[in-house]
Amino acid sequence: MPSNSASKMSNIDTTPQKINDLLDRGVSEIITRESVAKKLASGKVLRIKHGVDPSGSELHLGHAAVYLKMRDLQELGHKIVFLVGGFTGRFGDPTQKLKARVLKSREETALAAQNYIKQIDNILDISDLEIRNNGEWYDNMSAEDLLRLISNFTADQVLERDMFQERKKRGEAIQLHEIIYPILQGYDSVMLKSDLTIIGNDQIFNENFGRDLQKKNNQEPQDIVAVKILVGLDGQQKMGKSLNNYISLNDSASDKFGKIMSLPDSLIIDYFTLLTRRPLTEIKDMSVALSENSINPRDLKAELGKEIVSFFHSANEAGVAAKDFENTFSKKEAPQDIGEVATKKGEYTLFDLVNLSGLASSKTEARRLIEDGAVDVDGHTINSLHEKIDLSRPIVLKVGKHRFAKIVPKK
Repeated sequence: MPSNSASKMSNIDTTPQKINDLLDRGVSEIITRESVAKKLASGKVLRIKHGVDPSGSELHLGHAAVYLKMRDLQELGHKIVFLVGGFTGRFGDPTQKLKARVLKSREETALAAQNYIKQIDNILDISDLEIRNNGEWYDNMSAEDLLRLISNFTADQVLERDMFQERKKRGEAIQLHEIIYPILQGYDSVMLKSDLTIIGNDQIFNENFGRDLQKKNNQEPQDIVAVKILVGLDGQQKMGKSLNNYISLNDSASDKFGKIMSLPDSLIIDYFTLLTRRPLTEIKDMSVALSENSINPRDLKAELGKEIVSFFHSANEAGVAAKDFENTFSKKEAPQDIGEVATKKGEYTLFDLVNLSGLASSKTEARRLIEDGAVDVDGHTINSLHEKIDLSRPIVLKVGKHRFAKIVPKK
C-alpha cells in the first residue's frame, strides 16, 4: 500500500501568484476556496485525487482541460493520485445519462484503463503518479460492509440529482446500482485519504459524498476544484466522442490544427483559458480585442492551434500543420504529409473509395458526405455515390474540410 505523503514536507512551491492562477484559471466552483488556498500555502505535499471510469479508447481535449490542472499541481510539488475505476467502471457513472449504461466486464475496463494511462503520458509525469484501482477495495468488500457503507445515506439524498429527476419525469427506469454510484465514488476519497479532488463540474454532486464520508471516518474532508466543462466543436454541447464534436489526443498534428481552426469564434477565449497557460491578463486583452473587432478571430485560432499542437507534438509539427492548413484552405493545395492508401488498380465507385480510404467513420457518414458535396477527387467536387473513378494513377481524395488521403494503385 503506498504511504501517505500528505504529512511530508518537501520542496513545495507556495508562490501566491501561482496558487491564485491555479484557482482562477478555468475554474467553475471551489469547495472551499479558503481551505484550498490554505492547504496549497502550507508547504505540505497534498494528495490530489482524480478518478476516471475507463469507458472508451480515446481521450480528448475536454479531458485534457482537467489533466492540465492536475499538471499544474504536480509542478507545484503535490502528489496526483490517479484513480482508475476498475470496479465502478464496469457499470459507470449515471451522470447526465437518461438511460442506464450497459454493464462491462473486468477485462474491458482493464484494457480501456491501459489506453488512458498511455494517453495521459502526454500531459502528466507518469513516473510520479500514484496510480490506483478501486477494485482494490470493492472486489474484496463483503455484502455486509457494502450495506453498512450505503446506510450512511438515504435514497432521497441520492435521488436529488437533476438527472434522476429528469428520468422520473420521462418515465425512465432508475436502476439500483446507479443509486449507489455516488456513494462508491465518495468512499474512494476515504480509501485514498484525499486532500483535494480535481474534477469536471458535472462531478460535484458525487464528490460531496466523499466529503461527508471522510467526516464520518474522522478524516479532514477533501476540498473540490471543479474545472469548467469544455464545449465541443459544435459550440453548444460538452465535448464528447458520442457527439462527434471532439478533438482526440490521438489526432495527428494537422488534424488537431484543422479542427481548432474550425472552432466557433465564441469558444476562442475558453480554449485559451482551459488548454493553454497564457497569462490570464493576456487572455483578457484578447477577449476585449474580440469584442471591439480589433483583431481577426482567425489569427487567434491560428495562435491557439500552434500552441496546442506544440504542446502535444512539437513546435516544428505545429509550424508544418499551420503551413499545410494555409496551403489547403487558402491556396487550395493538398497538405504535404498526407497518408497513402495502396490498393489494386481498377475502377471504383466514389463511395467505395471513400470507405477504402478510412477517411469516413462509417458507410453512413461516407454516403452523407458525398451527397453533401464534401468529397473532392484531385480538387474536383463529386457528389454522386456511383461516380466511377479510374485508379490507374495516384489520386488525392479530400473528405470533409481537413481529411486527405492519397490513393495509390499497387504496381
